[in-house]
Amino acid sequence: MRIIETALILRKEIARLRTDGKRVAFIPTMGNLHDGHLALIKEARAQADIVVVSVFVNPLQFPREDDLQRYPRTLQADCEKLSKAQVDLVYAPAVSDVYPHGLAHQTQVMVPPLVSQCDEPHQRTRLRGIATVMCKLFNLVQPDIVFFGTNDHPRFLTIRRLIRDLNYDIALATIPTVREKTGLALSSCNTLLNKEEKEAAPRLYQVMQTLADMIRERPSAIAESLDNARDDLSRAGFRDISLEICDADDLEAVRVNSEKAVILASAWLGNIRLIDCLHVNMPNPAVSETASPSL
Repeated sequence: MRIIETALILRKEIARLRTDGKRVAFIPTMGNLHDGHLALIKEARAQADIVVVSVFVNPLQFPREDDLQRYPRTLQADCEKLSKAQVDLVYAPAVSDVYPHGLAHQTQVMVPPLVSQCDEPHQRTRLRGIATVMCKLFNLVQPDIVFFGTNDHPRFLTIRRLIRDLNYDIALATIPTVREKTGLALSSCNTLLNKEEKEAAPRLYQVMQTLADMIRERPSAIAESLDNARDDLSRAGFRDISLEICDADDLEAVRVNSEKAVILASAWLGNIRLIDCLHVNMPNPAVSETASPSL
């Protein structure tokens, strides 16, 4: 496994591999790797000749400076895991290598905002930062296929649209969200939860499961069920709760012809904002357009 810290060397190494006609898979991460990342790597290993992983804490996608400073940085441990997983290249740059002219002078990429959570100011900042760094990484790595987890559905839709609209010749692959036995989606930030918060965190997924059952059984009662779910999470210690049920393809309100819905959940617990989602096959007919308010 080779660890690369500069874009110049990465370009040269990718060009060398390309001359051999190798199929390149790419997994972008912000480090503090967990079993979810390793599952992505395993799938990438099965579908490509070369696996490239980036480890970069992207400052552009953090609306708050304290969140950026608090984010775990565990590069040495990450590289040990990546070596065991038989990754070929690790790109672990400094901020100055990715943004050599500084953040204030960096061209940024704005994917037209999806409705729903993406209209929130913090989401617009986060998704703009993700779109920008993905463009830079795609241009450097030039992968044939890129892998993402599915617990962050707005991110997935943003990257899918980015690839489509900017004509990247890249396949987008996902695997189901990897969860702890409690149901909590694996996340690099979970290590920042204290004991009490870690015990409360699985409630987010449990509430989504309850909402999924409701959609299948009583789709006309979405508004009432969302109110109950918000109250449930508040009692469990969550705050600034965003909980919505949307069409899975575009995050619009669920329509009569919607085949799949997605429950989008994000909320603060302690100093961490947990993000999760759950896909639901819609009953036929689906709920009406006015039956999926946000909280």
